[in-house]
Amino acid sequence: MVARKGARPPREKPQQIADEIRTLIVEGRLADGDLLGRELELVERFGVSRPSLREALRILEVQGLISVERGVLGGVFVRHPDERLAAHTAALVLQARNVALSDVHVARSHLEPLAARRVAESPTRRAAAAELAAIVDEQEESIADPEAFTLANAEFHQRLLALAENQTLVIVAEMLAEIVARAVAAASQDEAILGPLPNRRRGVRSQRRLVELIEAGDGPAAEAHWRSHMILIGKLVLGDRADAVVDLTERY
Repeated sequence: MVARKGARPPREKPQQIADEIRTLIVEGRLADGDLLGRELELVERFGVSRPSLREALRILEVQGLISVERGVLGGVFVRHPDERLAAHTAALVLQARNVALSDVHVARSHLEPLAARRVAESPTRRAAAAELAAIVDEQEESIADPEAFTLANAEFHQRLLALAENQTLVIVAEMLAEIVARAVAAASQDEAILGPLPNRRRGVRSQRRLVELIEAGDGPAAEAHWRSHMILIGKLVLGDRADAVVDLTERY
């Protein structure tokens, strides 16, 4: 049969298999960590040769959608895409373009304030403010414990974004935060990342102020306050690494 002019050429078998498995994963029909199968089982399931199956699995593995584990208990396991995968891909592009970490943080500094404004202008702002205030309380209680404080601080940023109820905003902001956090963590100890105790207390007070503005429904003030907060945090966290080019290739 002669292909119609302009028609797409048929997909090769490995790509067809990869497409089928990818669809199952991204549509949520396969859960993170599920055993997709072992090599012989998958060869029979898809009716292909081992080389074709292995090529399909390589495609999915490069995309971060599966992991292949060897041994008696091994097999092909599902991996759902997350901000780490997105950050890795974005970091490679940024590194290729010689983009500085400060450039990444500036982008993040524009996104979180937008989220703060959306939350402040939401009909559910009081419930959101109460939730964020509880996380600020956690930070105050753990302020002398770097590990616990870091977790609570990260949760504040994550929930602020989530409460904005815009998934695209959440994904992009989380990706940028992941790039900055990994780059800084690679060169610093927790104490250096968090800064001295007075800086942590200052950050908590700033978060408390944001919560007040959200509860009051003052979107423009919430956005302006959080933008100032993010710019200051960027200076403290990045320090002399601000002009360093994004480079996370050895940390994934």
